[in-house]
Amino acid sequence: QVQLVESGGGLVQPGGSLRLSCAASRIIFSINIMRWYRQAPGKERELVATITSDGGITYYADSVKGRFTISRDNAKNTMYLQMNSLKPDDTAVYYCNAQNSYDRRSYWGQGTQVTVSS
Repeated sequence: QVQLVESGGGLVQPGGSLRLSCAASRIIFSINIMRWYRQAPGKERELVATITSDGGITYYADSVKGRFTISRDNAKNTMYLQMNSLKPDDTAVYYCNAQNSYDRRSYWGQGTQVTVSS
């Protein structure tokens, strides 16, 4: 059973920073495209950032561009999301997603809550 476990969420003041991690197990991490999604209360889940299997290409939603940085360490089977200059609109549950580059199977983590509030 593939496991994706997010961590690093919490409560932070506006303008603060958090670093999310997604640890993968029972998966060939290096062949998976990795993504961070988020879902705020009453809203649809939205794509936040994407990183290719080798880490060479990244994509960001306009709402986080310049503030968030996605990265991965294939040796540690872990993906990260560095979030700076956080805003109340960033409040959401953040989910890790892995998609196999070959068979396109997709896997989800359980999510981690990020709350930006003073």
